[in-house]
Amino acid sequence: MREVVTNAMRPVWAEVSASKLTRNLRAVQATAGVDVLAVVKADGYGHGAVECAPVLAAAGAKWLGVTSVEEGVRVRQALGILPQGIAPRVLVMCGVWAGEAVAAIRYALTPVVWEPYHLDLMEAEAKKLGLRDVAVHVEVDTGMARQGVRPGAQMAALLQRFGPESRLKLEGVMSHLASAEIVHGAQTESQMARFACALEQVRETGLRPALVHVGNTSAVDCGVVMPQLRVMAESLGAMPMTRAGLALYGYALDLEGGAPELHPEPVMTWKTRVVSLREVQAGDHVGYGGTFTAVKTMRLALLPVGYADGLRRELSSPAGAVLLHGRRAAVVGRVSMDLTIVDVTEIPGVEIGEEAVLIGAQGAERIGAEEHARWAETIPYEIICGISERVSRVIVD
Repeated sequence: MREVVTNAMRPVWAEVSASKLTRNLRAVQATAGVDVLAVVKADGYGHGAVECAPVLAAAGAKWLGVTSVEEGVRVRQALGILPQGIAPRVLVMCGVWAGEAVAAIRYALTPVVWEPYHLDLMEAEAKKLGLRDVAVHVEVDTGMARQGVRPGAQMAALLQRFGPESRLKLEGVMSHLASAEIVHGAQTESQMARFACALEQVRETGLRPALVHVGNTSAVDCGVVMPQLRVMAESLGAMPMTRAGLALYGYALDLEGGAPELHPEPVMTWKTRVVSLREVQAGDHVGYGGTFTAVKTMRLALLPVGYADGLRRELSSPAGAVLLHGRRAAVVGRVSMDLTIVDVTEIPGVEIGEEAVLIGAQGAERIGAEEHARWAETIPYEIICGISERVSRVIVD
């Protein structure tokens, strides 16, 4: 057995590179040419929000984005390790629910609102605490039919709530794009036109939000949306901002109809160790259901990782592989809940304690989340967000 460092924890972990995360943020900022809200929702796209948020804040992110008040509280607490003076704003992007307004205000979280009850909840808590100018951002539904208030009568009624008696302040107006990865796509052009009309409706009410924001990684990558955003924000005398998540962690969707402007570096390396080795003979069955039968003498390595950790069951043989000694070791049999078996017959010298890479690079070889996504017939988002909480995240470099 190879000697390994004792760390009193199961040997399955994800290393997150602070230097790559920082470089990715700065590349997105430079390409966008506007302020960038760094999205750390879904546990930092599976990379660990508590670990990534302080890195992004220290690198200059003025805003962080989370899904819920619960996520926002964890992020705000994690930011406490930073020096005084580094205190990014935290945007709760999926609204507030009953009972959450108190924590939103207590932890200085800024909710996105679009339903009248969102305003009711925030107004009631602000009144209870004797506060005024509690900031919120209104989301406009420009064509996704998901979140947001519709321009027109519905939006007019919502904007009326920000009158002189309101304890809330309309700090930002935002929307989200459904298919920004299609360069010059009809849906994006339609959404941006609707957003422009919505901003004109805001202007006509006399409200002057400080921020106007729209977009995602693809909206920055395509090179088309940001110039439009700057013009729209200027029409309100507001600052433009965009939001980016996937690119921060090293990934971007393939663009249709254009060349990408972003070339992010994957930030995470997901690792485990060999915990057992054995030899099987021709005719021996391997794993649940005996779905793999050896046709020759084989040497197999056991890894203490499975679908409960987020290693997709679709990686069962013949699809998946891991890296050992910088070479691919094919998955043998089924990926089970806590264990996976790989073939090391052609990789000499593998010992118990050897480090195996599930996602990331080892030597000259690499297996990325995109490859996992192809094996599982899904998207990279689902792969990285699916890495479970029982996989420790460790910030490196």
